[in-house]
Amino acid sequence: MSDAKTAAKELLTLSGLDALRALIAGNHPPPSIATTMGLYLAEVEDGRALFIGETSDRILNPLGIVHGGWALTLIDSCTGCAAHTTLPANVGYTSVETKVNFVRAISADTGQVRAEGHVIARGRTIITTEGKITDARGRLLAHGTSTIMVLRPEGQRPEGKTQQ
Repeated sequence: MSDAKTAAKELLTLSGLDALRALIAGNHPPPSIATTMGLYLAEVEDGRALFIGETSDRILNPLGIVHGGWALTLIDSCTGCAAHTTLPANVGYTSVETKVNFVRAISADTGQVRAEGHVIARGRTIITTEGKITDARGRLLAHGTSTIMVLRPEGQRPEGKTQQ
């Protein structure tokens, strides 16, 4: 089993909030997507997650602007992790849909950006979230929403009740 798979298995034994705090503390390696995309999880609390991203020329589209997929990844990450902070141990999640509106072009020299996600509504199987990306001056660069599906182990109902 790869180190990433081992870390993921270990993190699932913790509540979402505790797992993300363990990542921030460096107790587990960062997910490979974070390293690949130049972003990291900086802060979490119940229903909220903040990522920091660093622009560079490694993420440009053919026109020399930061690829929209990078900003979409930041929105998907901050909103998904915001949802994850509300989940108990052994419960995961996946994005059903993420929609992003790009407000300003992001360039390689934009520098550090903040992507902050918040839970809007939490249901038993669906969590809705919103996120926004701002630059160092606080200007809005992009904003969006995500619909998150809660993934429980087979036979487990919400609040730890099991089916018979």
